[in-house]
Amino acid sequence: MQYWLLKTEPEEWSWKDQVKSGKKGSIWDGVRNFQARNNLKSMSINDQCFFYHSGKEKSIVGIVRVIKEYFDDSEDKRGKFGSIMVQSYRELRLPVSLKDIKNHRLLANLPLIKQSRLSVMTIDSKSWKIICKMGKINI
Repeated sequence: MQYWLLKTEPEEWSWKDQVKSGKKGSIWDGVRNFQARNNLKSMSINDQCFFYHSGKEKSIVGIVRVIKEYFDDSEDKRGKFGSIMVQSYRELRLPVSLKDIKNHRLLANLPLIKQSRLSVMTIDSKSWKIICKMGKINI
């Protein structure tokens, strides 16, 4: 299993919206960056992704899991970008803020810090465990 982080503007699609989509899940689309697209292409069924509220919140609030691998994004008329489908999996008991992540010495190499504008990124398993612990959930 691989671990990822997906960013969303909560005004457009929030954790509450994701939870409301239930077992059928929701399409994760709108990615228009080639590195982020390649990350989507690398995802497999049951990979887990932190659900990150960008904008004013700047915090990880939940975990989703991949339920459908990469497919064409119907909104992309040029056919260069794609989507996945995700389902809500777990809510963090305590949101983990970007500030807290930046202040943790073992998380300094995360793409979330080094490539702050990237919307889909990998998370190594050690960092995944640290962030889950910070979010007060057992894995």
